Amino acid sequence: MTTVTKPYRGLAGFNIGTTDVATPSPVPDLAKSLRENSELVTSLCRFAEGLETESAVRKKWRLSEETWELLGNDDELVRAIDELKIQRVRSGALKRELAQGHIIRGVGVLATIMDDVKANNKHRLDSVRALDAIADPGPQHDTAQQDKITITIDLGADVRQQGMKSSPDNVLTIEAVPRSGPKQIEHDHSEPPSDEWWR
Repeated sequence: MTTVTKPYRGLAGFNIGTTDVATPSPVPDLAKSLRENSELVTSLCRFAEGLETESAVRKKWRLSEETWELLGNDDELVRAIDELKIQRVRSGALKRELAQGHIIRGVGVLATIMDDVKANNKHRLDSVRALDAIADPGPQHDTAQQDKITITIDLGADVRQQGMKSSPDNVLTIEAVPRSGPKQIEHDHSEPPSDEWWR
């Protein structure tokens, strides 16, 4: 007589008499998860560039001393930070952020010149104008955006007219700023033009 064993339906690892071993849940790789956080990598990059302090980064991301040491010893993270630093230099992001930090100090310098009663009046007025321009760029900023020409060339229009699909790569968009050309000369039309110019 054969006995039929019923399959065990309980928790894994608790079936006595079988070799069923509980498979442990994978432990998350902390360094990998932190490395894949692009905002954290950007913060660490800005720390490496001197734009953020260590305490600010650690407070923002709640990084313990142990985690901070772990990040510093992660070669892949260091490589990712170095690549981002190169990208930020090439895109001009680093230059802009550094300039923004310095221009804030410039406002204080302008205010000191403006308030200095011993300074030359012209210098004081110039500082007032400069502060006014910084405080409210106004129409100057708007005209800079208005003076832009956008040229769109659609190389796939004839293909689409025939009912076929066209690749988005067939549309070229060019943005340009108009050059300030020579001023137009206004003619005085009160006297009729002389016909002797060709003789």
